[in-house]
Amino acid sequence: MRRTSFHSSLMIIRRMLWILFGILAALGLALVLYFSFASRIGANPQGARLERIKASPNQRDGRFRNLVETNMDMPIGTMLGVLWEFIKGGEGREPKDTIPVVEFDAAAWASVPDSAIAVCWFGHSSLLLKVEGRTFLCDPVFGERASTFSFAGPKRFAYVRHMDVDQLPPIDAVLLSHDHYDHLDHETIVRLKDQRFIAPLGVGAHLEHWGVPADSIVEKDWWESVELGAVKLTLAPSRHFSGRGMTNRFSTLWGSWVLQGRSKRVYFGADSGYSPSFKEIGERFGLFDLALLECGAYNERWPEIHMMPEETAQAAVDVGARVLMPIHWGKFSLAMHPWKEPVTRVEAKAAELGITLLTPRIGRIVNGPDLGLSERWWAELD
Repeated sequence: MRRTSFHSSLMIIRRMLWILFGILAALGLALVLYFSFASRIGANPQGARLERIKASPNQRDGRFRNLVETNMDMPIGTMLGVLWEFIKGGEGREPKDTIPVVEFDAAAWASVPDSAIAVCWFGHSSLLLKVEGRTFLCDPVFGERASTFSFAGPKRFAYVRHMDVDQLPPIDAVLLSHDHYDHLDHETIVRLKDQRFIAPLGVGAHLEHWGVPADSIVEKDWWESVELGAVKLTLAPSRHFSGRGMTNRFSTLWGSWVLQGRSKRVYFGADSGYSPSFKEIGERFGLFDLALLECGAYNERWPEIHMMPEETAQAAVDVGARVLMPIHWGKFSLAMHPWKEPVTRVEAKAAELGITLLTPRIGRIVNGPDLGLSERWWAELD
């Protein structure tokens, strides 16, 4: 009887293990199929685009490389620890209050004189820039999630209202920094597919896959430029990485953008760890009227690909910025720090270094920039 009971128990355990194995195998297959066929993932560079990438001095062995050694390895134990921290959540990582914003004023945007620069921030790194009368839409992410999946992953914070493609003014070009989900949003790009796009090498593969005509896409390597009216746009290096799929990390280029008008200069820093490139950019292009630099999604486990807020302030000094506007915060929780911590830390360091800080309310048009429109709007929220 005991032997029969033991044998039955063993059979049940084996059956359960096979069921578990089957479930895991099915999930694995579903994941592979999703990354292979889901439109949201995008497409890998092929043909002439791939040949141009192979000719780039910034790639080696089929992968783009940072200019300085950047360690992307993370031990499995550390990865599991990070995953657990994301799953369990933490106090203050997302606002409890709904974030008040200013409704975008298209008429006010149109009235900005060509001699001025203007910026309007929509949270994270999505913003409008006007230089020499030309309007650039930078890294637009107007979808609900900055994620591989439309149904799961980092969800945008609660705003009184979110910016939408229908509210945008006429755009001269969509300016992209790299292909990560919090900077390149499938849903948004599909609705903008009739626009002109300027992007780093390889990113055009995603755009074409989503219906953007090939002749509407301009792709540049580091230090290459394109002119749009009186504005010269140069792709400058940043210290980061790329990839939207399971196996295509480093397959497309990443970078920052220098916008030079007749008398005004703006630097859109996008994503970057602290790097000597900031000083080189400052030396090449001189003083910037405004620098928009990342300030958020940092952690001591990945210090080489995202700056700590104190490094953000130092980077503004390096590039020679008259005014620093911190971006890459205020919309998604992509790290373990409290949502208001990035701006409070950079605010303290900027004061220490004597940097003029611009922190407009989300949706507010800043013309000039007029530093009188800087607000500590986060202080009123929990």
